[in-house]
This record gives sequence, C-alpha cells and structure tokens, in this order.
Amino acid sequence: MQTASTNIGERMGRSQELSDSKRGPVIGGHLCNKSIRDISWLQNIPRSTVSGIITKWKPLGTTATQPPSGRPRHMTERGQRMLKRTVRRSRQLSAESIAKDLQTWCGLQMSPTTVRRELHGMVFPWPSSCIQAFHHQVQCKAADAVV
Repeated sequence: MQTASTNIGERMGRSQELSDSKRGPVIGGHLCNKSIRDISWLQNIPRSTVSGIITKWKPLGTTATQPPSGRPRHMTERGQRMLKRTVRRSRQLSAESIAKDLQTWCGLQMSPTTVRRELHGMVFPWPSSCIQAFHHQVQCKAADAVV
C-alpha cells in the first residue's frame, strides 16, 4: 500500500510526456462524465495533467502532441559554440567575416544581422583593461560635453 508521502513524491517534479495509451483512458473517463478528480485518482495522474489533456482534446479532437508554435531557431547549439569560439579567438572580426567563416566551417547560411543578434545575446567575460578603457572613454565624452 502506498502512503500519501510516497504518492506525492512520485507526482512532484517535471516528468516526460504521457503516452497515447495513458491519454486514452483520460478522454474515456471524461466521455463517461467522470470528474477530473476521479480520473486523476483512477489513473494516478496529477489533476492538472488530466485537465490539460481534456482542455487540449476538446478543440482538436485528438490527444496527439502538436508541433511547437513559432519559427524554429536558425542557429543550432553547435553553431553558437562555433560563433563563441570564433569571437574569442579574435574580437576584431566584423559580422560579415564571421558569417563567412561559419558558412565555410559549419555550412551555416547566416546573415551578418543574425550573427550580430546572436552575439548580442551571448555574455563574454571582458578583461578588466577593456572595461577600464570603456569607462575612461565615457568619462572623457561626458567631460567634453560639459565644457
């Protein structure tokens, strides 16, 4: 016999997607006018999962997993690693030259705009000398603007 703590421990955390063989009885129970709580108890599935299955089934009429919305990302994880490696080697490269390098090395057709966008999202550890030089430039510009 399972105790309440064991049952809660099994339900906590994110798990993998339910198979069609487990989704079918949920819809069957719903069609037999069983409550979400009863279906959850009978199938040993969280109530939120049962509710989600029923909510998705009503407009679509199917329990199959739908493809994700939105456009797929252009740059893969491998491409991002290559981009990061390229920039770490030489920070003076232009976006156009980086795009050409990625095309020759990885076979990725990528525009310089995409390269800039990806670089903007990445975080690079800057040497303290670069940061100090940047702050010095900002201070000099501010002093020139005041005078």
